[in-house]
Amino acid sequence: MSSEKIAAEVRTEFGKGAARRIRRDDKIPAVVYGNGIDPIHVTLPGHATMLALKHGGANALLELDIDGTTQLALTKHIQVDPLRRLIEHVDFVAVKRGEKVTVDVPVVVVGEAAPETLVVTENATVQLEAEATHIPEAIEVSVEGAEAGTQITAADLQIPSGSTLVTEADVLVVNVTAAATAEEVEAELAEAEAEAGIERDESEDEAGDEAAAEDSSDQE
Repeated sequence: MSSEKIAAEVRTEFGKGAARRIRRDDKIPAVVYGNGIDPIHVTLPGHATMLALKHGGANALLELDIDGTTQLALTKHIQVDPLRRLIEHVDFVAVKRGEKVTVDVPVVVVGEAAPETLVVTENATVQLEAEATHIPEAIEVSVEGAEAGTQITAADLQIPSGSTLVTEADVLVVNVTAAATAEEVEAELAEAEAEAGIERDESEDEAGDEAAAEDSSDQE
């Protein structure tokens, strides 16, 4: 994973009012902490930062230029406005080249399983230890042709060279099951309605059955 270079300004104003002013200027408030340094509050250019985070994925690594000093920063948490989908704040962890870090890496399922099966992702990420500058963006797992009953655990994943699996080896990542039939879906729905105290109107069901029968006879 390569790092994206971003010019950062040290931030001296805090609070909601200051944060709103920063965002109005198309900038993003952020903080860099950890690795033995005092937290550094910075302001980042909005568009360039958004593109860098999108390109870098869940564990984007940025090379922040803070008053002429370069600091590698690993993305830890991104706060996004739920309505406007704009980045409101970013938390970074300060890292060094060659340093090992523990991160959650997304699992991407590829391929088509066998017919009449359902592919369930039980864990969307696995934890790896990797060098800060060589964190995998994702780990692909293929379910091509997989039959019902196939289970893929963390131990079955192809871990990139230089990375070490931290997640327990027997943790279930992907589970391929038999797809439910229409009768099973109907039975589950009826059970859920019964538990919720919902009573079906049998007359409506019967009317629906009669309408379906009439449609069938019309077509004949």
